[in-house]
Amino acid sequence: MKINTDGVLLGASANLENVKSVLDIGTGTGVIALMLAQRSHDILIDAIDIDHLAFEKANQNFENSLFHQQLKAHHHSFLEYFDLNPSKKYDLIVSNPPYFLNALKSPKANNNISKHTNEQFFIDLISKAKNHLNPSGNLTLIVPIDISLMLQNLAPSYHLFPINCIKIKSYPDKAHIRHIISFSDEKPLELIFEDFCIYSSQSVYSLQYQALLKNFFTIF
Repeated sequence: MKINTDGVLLGASANLENVKSVLDIGTGTGVIALMLAQRSHDILIDAIDIDHLAFEKANQNFENSLFHQQLKAHHHSFLEYFDLNPSKKYDLIVSNPPYFLNALKSPKANNNISKHTNEQFFIDLISKAKNHLNPSGNLTLIVPIDISLMLQNLAPSYHLFPINCIKIKSYPDKAHIRHIISFSDEKPLELIFEDFCIYSSQSVYSLQYQALLKNFFTIF
């Protein structure tokens, strides 16, 4: 389970203003949680993953990091975790969730866990996250465009409202491929959009990308 672009974009851009507690759902190698801990030494982060290998890898990475006192890994699905911690609430819940809806599945079971899901997954995620956010807390996800639009329509039924959307594209002349979409229980006057481009030209990272990731990538 390698570090991927979606994960580092979420880890570097999630809003940490007034955030003291974070839940990272589907932590994988733990990269998002580690980046958030690096960005703010005042936050405590629970990181969960349903896959045992991912949990072990994240736990190892946490223990070997400079931020180990801020991080705790848990081997649970988010539904199990919420059932075990019914009163626990967070200022921020983040996830780079599975996003292949109704797609052909891989013969490798761990790939299916990390990448494939169905509509019920997102219904459960929205409804459960709402009950585990502190007042004015945020749920922030990185997802493909079609899932973002589905969530924007779905979330208000559970009293979560889209407040900010970072629209990500690979190249300036290409269509957007991902949204980093944030939801809160406070309905905004309007949804705020931002544009973000990863590359300025073939294999050349944009200045925007370099500025966002310079504190995390040694190549910058």
